[in-house]
Amino acid sequence: MSSKTSPRSTGKSGGKSTGKGSTRPGRKPIKPIKPALPWGMIALGSIVAIVAVSIIGYGVYSVRDSGKPFGERKAQRIDGVQNFRKTNEKDLTRNHKAGKLTYKQSPPVGGDHNGRWQNCEGDVYDAEIPKEQGVHSMEHGAVWLTYRPDLPKSQVDALAKKIRGKDFTLMSPYPGLDKPVSLQAWGFQLKLDSADDKRIDKFISGFARSATVEPGAGCSSGETATGTQPVGDAAPMQSPPTGG
Repeated sequence: MSSKTSPRSTGKSGGKSTGKGSTRPGRKPIKPIKPALPWGMIALGSIVAIVAVSIIGYGVYSVRDSGKPFGERKAQRIDGVQNFRKTNEKDLTRNHKAGKLTYKQSPPVGGDHNGRWQNCEGDVYDAEIPKEQGVHSMEHGAVWLTYRPDLPKSQVDALAKKIRGKDFTLMSPYPGLDKPVSLQAWGFQLKLDSADDKRIDKFISGFARSATVEPGAGCSSGETATGTQPVGDAAPMQSPPTGG
């Protein structure tokens, strides 16, 4: 009885499967195609992450910053600002007094003052104003920009553009000023050599209204006359609502 054996595949008819690619002889294995990386999504995700971290960081900074006294929050960001709230707080009394008054700082940055304030709705005065009334304006939150009378007209005009029409600001010449330009808010001062100094805008935006020590007081209905003699009435005017 003869035995039968199953014929073995020789690779010539159909070939022997190797498990790698095609089973056809003489053909290179097909490499699998790798999917392309979604670079657009990766870039977008990175931008979102950076923005999120920035927002969180700013929020933490703002919370810490808001816990500081006003002077430390604002003054530390403008080079050259003197913070008299910190160094000379005893000079910043707030009594209403009639007549001319003497101040330790020139121009004054606060202290006792006249019962009436100088109008400070972006008013540009071409002559001196009573400093006792300018101080009262600062108590309400005004920035008082002063300049030396011999400042060239072009620079005076440039300064006026920064003040005119902006509530809680006023501007006037100030004889005897030791610097060409000086800005004051209640308890703060910045003296500069030029009307082109970029810190002027920073001081105005940082301190106007914000530096008030009489929240709710406004700048309208104040005195508009120029001169060095303050009004005789030391009785306080009723402060109108802010912005009115």
